[in-house]
Amino acid sequence: MAKLEIIVAPDPRLKLKARPVGTVTPDIRQLMDDMLETMYAAPGIGLAAPQIGRPLRLIVVDAAKKDEGRKPYRMADPEILWASEEVIPYEEGCLSLPEQFAEVVRPRAVRVRYRDEDNSVKELEAEGLLAVCVQHEIDHLTGTLFVDHISALRRNMILRKLQKVKKAKALDAADA
Repeated sequence: MAKLEIIVAPDPRLKLKARPVGTVTPDIRQLMDDMLETMYAAPGIGLAAPQIGRPLRLIVVDAAKKDEGRKPYRMADPEILWASEEVIPYEEGCLSLPEQFAEVVRPRAVRVRYRDEDNSVKELEAEGLLAVCVQHEIDHLTGTLFVDHISALRRNMILRKLQKVKKAKALDAADA
């Protein structure tokens, strides 16, 4: 397994629409495992392939509580089949927007169809944090970030802050 580099916003690659995976091949299975390793190391609870520069409809999530042990989901070509009318607010963060958080309102529960690491078609009914995480990661597949669900003023403040951090890191690297 390999730890992959996570793209940090603002970056145009995060706004691209991902293409379908189709069949889960051994290479895709390895990518899923590498994404999980990267997500756990970050640490995070979800990661989408576009966040590592791969424009594929591929996500990994693990929203298990620390005392439950790991419960990873590897999802190729996930699609939301149903979403509850009831919504919940949740303070979201993102590995591609480090140290930035904002409250986002999403459906409390969803039903998702996807292909797992064995290329089997599965359905998952998720609610609460797992539902939020799955929706957040599926958003990445259409080029949508969690900040796209908040006010333009707040979004622009977060993106400007991240741009400043990127510029400072680039200057530090140039000086080294």
